[in-house]
Amino acid sequence: MTMPIYESAEDYLESILMIEEKKGVVHSVDIAEDRGFSKASVSVAMKKLRENGYIEMKHDGSLILLPPGREIATRIYERHKVLTDYFEFLGVDKEVAQKDACKIEHDLSEETFLKFKEDVEKRLYKK
Repeated sequence: MTMPIYESAEDYLESILMIEEKKGVVHSVDIAEDRGFSKASVSVAMKKLRENGYIEMKHDGSLILLPPGREIATRIYERHKVLTDYFEFLGVDKEVAQKDACKIEHDLSEETFLKFKEDVEKRLYKK
């Protein structure tokens, strides 16, 4: 059974997904570079994520998102993209928009995010 997920764990899972999309293969060092953290602190976090069933480490050291980890990473990354797109649409600098999206993506209720996404899709994506 998985433990409750914390914001920092969500950020790590999101980083794994983002790096996977860019590079195909993810190693702890990639996460350390992406997040600006020490390799040691990333190693501790990866151990906790493995123990809780969110990721798996292959023999070559690459990291794989397991279904529960991928579900969380996908949810957080979608929130990140939608919020960033909207902030940029408002005229916010790209870097500031991304940082602000990171701060908000964890705290919005599912109900609020779905309404926000619905509005963004109408305004920005014309769905």
